[in-house]
Amino acid sequence: MKVKIATAQYDISFLENWQQYQDKVELWVEQAAQQDAKILLFPEYASMELASLFGQEVYSCLSKQLEAIQTLLEAYLSLFHRLAKEYQCIIQAGTFPVKTASGAYRNRAYLFMPDGKVDYQEKLMMTRFENEQWLIQSGEILRCFDTDYGKIAINICYDSEFPQLARKQVEAGANLILVPSCTDTMAGYHRVKIGCQARALENQCYVAQATLVGYAPWSEAVDVNIGAAAVYTPVDRGFPDNGILAEGQLNVVQWVFAEVSLSACGTVREHGQVFNYRDWPLQNRFVL
Repeated sequence: MKVKIATAQYDISFLENWQQYQDKVELWVEQAAQQDAKILLFPEYASMELASLFGQEVYSCLSKQLEAIQTLLEAYLSLFHRLAKEYQCIIQAGTFPVKTASGAYRNRAYLFMPDGKVDYQEKLMMTRFENEQWLIQSGEILRCFDTDYGKIAINICYDSEFPQLARKQVEAGANLILVPSCTDTMAGYHRVKIGCQARALENQCYVAQATLVGYAPWSEAVDVNIGAAAVYTPVDRGFPDNGILAEGQLNVVQWVFAEVSLSACGTVREHGQVFNYRDWPLQNRFVL
């Protein structure tokens, strides 16, 4: 079964009110649905534009903005829940820093299903900025999600640079890994891009990356955003020779579309020129 993916190069706006945010998100979803996309991926920390609704004292302070946007979490969840049902698509809405019962914040990627179900993956590997300045803590559980198109998984930005995470998810049945990302340098963007391509190569699976793009000088959290969205594949027969199925133009606000067949991953693992997925355990024979 083939399915079209839409992965976003999404810009941070300075918002005047909640309705402006709702209209913006709905327009993005509508545009993807008009192209028959059934899996939509937004970037990491796309939700941080909501901090602009609370005034300069809040949006210019890392800790205050995290606290303030918690008041919008229910409305945020309701919005994407409605859009997934209305447009009959799977939406990975990027990430939202959620305050947990312990008082700690975790970077959470919600997944909204067309039947109304909602689940999430929390970021597991934290960057220095998240650890040292923003004080956002790591999640603890690695998940896979059942969909009508097969199992999919989520690696949030930096998570994609650690191969064992994706490997466990693929071994659990995931053939598509969604990577919502947020990077503020070309080096950071390329680190995540290289990680995504490596995960697709070694697991012989699809990896889709979404990026924040553009500048938001008012924001202490997402002021500079650099990247290009893409869908990566195995590098083998039946797939692009460079492992890039689709890729956007750097820093341009846009959707990037690609049609994938998750069952093709099983085919290439059995009949490919190489057997990266199958041969993974063999490397454990060698000791230094």
